[in-house]
Amino acid sequence: MYLVVIAWVYVASMMAVAEATASNGTLLGALVTFVLYGLLPVALVLYLMLGPARRRALRRREALQHDAQTRDAQAAASGLAPDARGHPPGAAETDGIAPVRKEP
Repeated sequence: MYLVVIAWVYVASMMAVAEATASNGTLLGALVTFVLYGLLPVALVLYLMLGPARRRALRRREALQHDAQTRDAQAAASGLAPDARGHPPGAAETDGIAPVRKEP
């Protein structure tokens, strides 16, 4: 697949060089030739040919997110999640033990 793309870009670049070096050719004409005959068709073909791979990656990413959400929900339901109790994080519970401080 990539060999065809490389060959097409090569042919389009040679067309652009021929346009630029022709007696009545211009650099602007060469640039337009390369973009319209080279880059746009190659970009379109690659976009269409890589579509199934993009869809597979999207489905795989959605499946991983769904699995992670399912695991989190199961952990919360079983009481193993650290934040399942609903208490705000950050405050340590006081059990009558004073915090350790430096002596003056």
